[in-house]
Amino acid sequence: MAAAAAEEARVLAWLRGPAAAGPGGPELSAYVSELAALGLAELGREPARLAAERARVGAETRRLAFEHYRAFIRSAECTGRAGRGFGGIESRLGSLLGRLPALQDACRNFMRDAEEIACSRRMNSLTLNRHTEILEILEIPQLMDTCVRNGYYEEALELAAYVRRLERKHSSIPVIQGIVDEVRQSAQLMLNQLIQQLRTNIQLPACLRVIGYLRRMDVFTEAELRIKFLQARDAWLHSIQASIPDDDPYFHITKTIEACRVHLFDIITQYRAIFSDEEPLLPPEGQALNEGAIFHGWVLQKVSEFLQTLERDLRRGVGGRLDSLLGQCMYFGLSFSRVGADFRGQLAPLFQRVAAAAFGKAVEEAVEKFREEMNSYTLISAPAVLGGSAGVPVPTAQPGTLQPPMVLLDFPPLACFLNGLLVAFNDLRLCCPVALAQDVTTCLENALSEVTKTILAFHRAEEAAFSGREQELFDQFCMAFLEDLLPYLNRCLQVLFPPAQIAQALGVPPTQLQRFGRLGRIDVVALREPLAFLLPEPAQENAPCPEREEVAVPGEPLPAEEQEKPPGGALLPDVPMAMG
Repeated sequence: MAAAAAEEARVLAWLRGPAAAGPGGPELSAYVSELAALGLAELGREPARLAAERARVGAETRRLAFEHYRAFIRSAECTGRAGRGFGGIESRLGSLLGRLPALQDACRNFMRDAEEIACSRRMNSLTLNRHTEILEILEIPQLMDTCVRNGYYEEALELAAYVRRLERKHSSIPVIQGIVDEVRQSAQLMLNQLIQQLRTNIQLPACLRVIGYLRRMDVFTEAELRIKFLQARDAWLHSIQASIPDDDPYFHITKTIEACRVHLFDIITQYRAIFSDEEPLLPPEGQALNEGAIFHGWVLQKVSEFLQTLERDLRRGVGGRLDSLLGQCMYFGLSFSRVGADFRGQLAPLFQRVAAAAFGKAVEEAVEKFREEMNSYTLISAPAVLGGSAGVPVPTAQPGTLQPPMVLLDFPPLACFLNGLLVAFNDLRLCCPVALAQDVTTCLENALSEVTKTILAFHRAEEAAFSGREQELFDQFCMAFLEDLLPYLNRCLQVLFPPAQIAQALGVPPTQLQRFGRLGRIDVVALREPLAFLLPEPAQENAPCPEREEVAVPGEPLPAEEQEKPPGGALLPDVPMAMG
């Protein structure tokens, strides 16, 4: 029984399984369940019933098809059209799918362009709303240039400071960078204008303003600013000096002294008012040079340039106005002592050299003229023309004067020579430093040595033809030279260089002056030796020693009348001209 039940279940499962999965679906399952519930007899009749049912359904189907054939035709046509429509839709849908990526890209591009347009529109709207502020910023370069060219430096500096702030905040913006570049060009123009103002005749208040502007521009360091100020003012001072005519040395140097004294003092005053240096010009040893050394070096350079100009003009010659020029230079140096730049100590060597050179030149001319006179001099003509010195009125010596020896009028070469020396003494008297005592004495001794040689040459040339009268006149000539001319020159030297002053300059008592040699005195003995053999014997034996009677002893002051009046109190007349 169990085996039969299992076989029946397997058959039913087989019947249900395919039926349930077939086209009939639930209806077939229900029908199979029904068949399983029928008996054998009923199952035998079931095929006949199914055939009858099939015939009925077929007849019914034919009847329906006959009655509704139009609907079936239209349904078939509709199904065909629907199929064809779906085919077209499928092809168009494929084409649409192929074009969708390009459409997607175009949409993305459109969205991007739309965003850019929207952003640009927002920027334009913002620009329109801020039009006034933007216009002010864009006009800054033009406004800066206008302020600079019209001299509104305060406003120009404010604009430059504002542009620097813009650059720090918006340095990446090209427009801002362009504005910054243009403003820098205008700032450079302003810098050039300010420095150019320092090259003009600018006063202290304007100098203070200009330096204030330069400091606010923050272009130079403090040391560089000092150098720029001094360079600009120095250029202006050079232009003033260059405008002075250079034809007349005296006029040129006097105008240069006046210009330097006034303008250089103003520059120093301006510098000290602007750059207040509390430290001294020369810092203590061991301390590094500071910014004050710049000014000190510049002042030294200006003083050096002035001394060079003075020396050049002095060499060119200023005539007999050396004393006036010395007074102006000393006053110039005195005015500079108020600013700590007294240079009077450097003037003495310059004038000393010029005075010595002028004196030496005058003495050389006198010696040369003496040579010319001796070449044409004849001893026999002197008494014939002059008739001795007795016929010539001798002027009485005025009190306090140093009268030249009138005996020299009998000998024109000696008189002309003394006249030349007295002219040189008078020129030297205007500027006669004590330091020139030795130089002047040496120059005179050399000149007198040349005169002695000329006298000896004249004697050698004319000795063979001398008559008794000519020999006597020549002896008188030599005696006048040795005993009248030389002692007189010694007295002139002691008036020009008083022994008391020489002793004071040396720092010794006047009684000790002879230890330093023959300062301010001609060595008459040395000059007498070459002519000693020409002098007559009685004159050599009985003549008083000129050193004792004609020359003041070193250290002893001259009489009051000889100290008060210079040696040029009276010049000997030019004898050849007086004779005519």
